[in-house]
Amino acid sequence: MNQAILYAMGGVLLLALGFYGVLATVDRLRRVISVNVMGTGVFLVLISLAARNPDSGPDPVLHAMVLTGIVVAVSASALGIALACRLEEIEADEDASNVQKTGSSS
Repeated sequence: MNQAILYAMGGVLLLALGFYGVLATVDRLRRVISVNVMGTGVFLVLISLAARNPDSGPDPVLHAMVLTGIVVAVSASALGIALACRLEEIEADEDASNVQKTGSSS
């Protein structure tokens, strides 16, 4: 078994673990982290595909795609975390207003 196949198998394992994390958890922050783990698995598979021919050098197009994907993943993670925090604030405000309405009507 060569190195590229090991990297590809590790990438598929990370992809599966991230997918399980997305399905198994309810917490929004953990889901964002699980999506990041899935993305890391995809990047690892792409890097292993770039080295599929040992005679020639690695494919620079796939490396450029992975670098671009990392930048997009960081931006998407920041957006996801900001949205999750905002949703938590909104839910906390709604819960507080429901408690006040329930407490004042008694």
